[in-house]
Amino acid sequence: MRRLPSLCFVALGVCLTPLALSRLMGGEPQEEVGRCYASPLEAGKSPPEKLAYVVATYAGTDRHKPDYLAVIDTDPKSETYSRVVHRLKMPYVGDELHHYGWNACASCYGERERRFLVIPGLVSSRIYIVDTANPREPSLHKVIEPKEVIDKSKLTGPHTVHCLSDGRIMISMLGDEKGEGPGGFLLLSDQFEVEGGWATSLEGMHYNYDFWYQPRHNVMVSSEWAAPNTIRPGFKPEDLKAGKYGHRLQFWDWSEKRIAQTIDLGESGMIPLEVRFHHDPQSTHGFVGAALSSTIWHWFKDGDRWKADKVIEFPAQKVEGLDSPVPGLITDVVLSMDDRWLYFSDWLHGDIRQYDVSDPAKPKLAGQVWLGGLLGKPSDWEGKKLAGGPQMLQLSLDGRRLYVSSSLFSSWDNQFYPEIGKRGSFLLQIDCDTEKGGMTLNKRFSVDFGKEPDGPVRAHEIRFPFGDSTSDIWR
Repeated sequence: MRRLPSLCFVALGVCLTPLALSRLMGGEPQEEVGRCYASPLEAGKSPPEKLAYVVATYAGTDRHKPDYLAVIDTDPKSETYSRVVHRLKMPYVGDELHHYGWNACASCYGERERRFLVIPGLVSSRIYIVDTANPREPSLHKVIEPKEVIDKSKLTGPHTVHCLSDGRIMISMLGDEKGEGPGGFLLLSDQFEVEGGWATSLEGMHYNYDFWYQPRHNVMVSSEWAAPNTIRPGFKPEDLKAGKYGHRLQFWDWSEKRIAQTIDLGESGMIPLEVRFHHDPQSTHGFVGAALSSTIWHWFKDGDRWKADKVIEFPAQKVEGLDSPVPGLITDVVLSMDDRWLYFSDWLHGDIRQYDVSDPAKPKLAGQVWLGGLLGKPSDWEGKKLAGGPQMLQLSLDGRRLYVSSSLFSSWDNQFYPEIGKRGSFLLQIDCDTEKGGMTLNKRFSVDFGKEPDGPVRAHEIRFPFGDSTSDIWR
């Protein structure tokens, strides 16, 4: 859906958004405007996605090729179902496209169209702006060079992308200009110009990774991985012992742009990665997965203070040929739009779990599937050995389809699953029971990124043109 232009009465100094214009003319309020939905409830009623975007990178392989954005047909009625139908190649080599997001989401409902993808290179710090006006064949709109990013912000290592309600885009940055912590947050204007850093103070910040804001409670929560110089060579136990990996959640005063409270998760919360607030903008509940500790934490507001409790934990397991027990390594977490179902991936163990979190303090295991991994468990993908384990997750707006890819980060892939660089990633889809719980692998859908025209490639984050379970923040 294309954006309707705002109607401006210059003499009165008044501008009407498409939603306001509809009301002024006597029409019913639109529930979907500019590819955005008015509420989580309306988003959950959306029709099934027909396309998916997946970033693919040649980092850490012997192929000197540029990364690209793959367009996947997800319509079961289509002749090209479960196939890559378009590839938008980037103009440079060595970016390592990783996480990315939109120029607009529910925070901009009625104001802007969800049209431009903001795709950073985690290694290069280059930022690509991709136009999806033609969703099936997106085009490159703009390139923001690393020099501009560094000169104006002194930050590197772009990670999570979220739009703000005023049209600007905020990106979490893992490092400073030298690749060291604590990083920070980068702001882009609504015209994709670099404005500089967001925070007024970084006092109390050690490392950075993911973030999510909840404007009705004047709060943003951020998590910690490590500095770019630590993660790029791969995981080293000595770095962990030296305190070079994070174990804290930061709760920011959203309006003052500074840390208001820190929660140290300790040894049971090492490397907290993906943070997921409830989609309900009135809620103060959320979850984070601590990768190395294989734990899920539930945070909530108690009076005027934030608290976090460990609600899921499972032990590391012995693997033949390895000296130390292997953790599950929870690398991604998603919440259904109704805030009932929590999913997370255990990249090293090889399973995806579904929990009923109707009571967020007491999750109940409802489903589990096995896809690769180091434990040697029989895979739900019968008759085919999978390279790697389940890593990035994305859930459809109606909560019925969970998509999963297998690449984490090139140097970590090469360390734990070297076959990903040789055989490429997989992209699979799981059918989810949204009433009683349970998951079943869809045997019709399978994208083998080992068969790409330029050779096997790593597939990472997944997005849909009309949004997904990690794109939108309501205000």
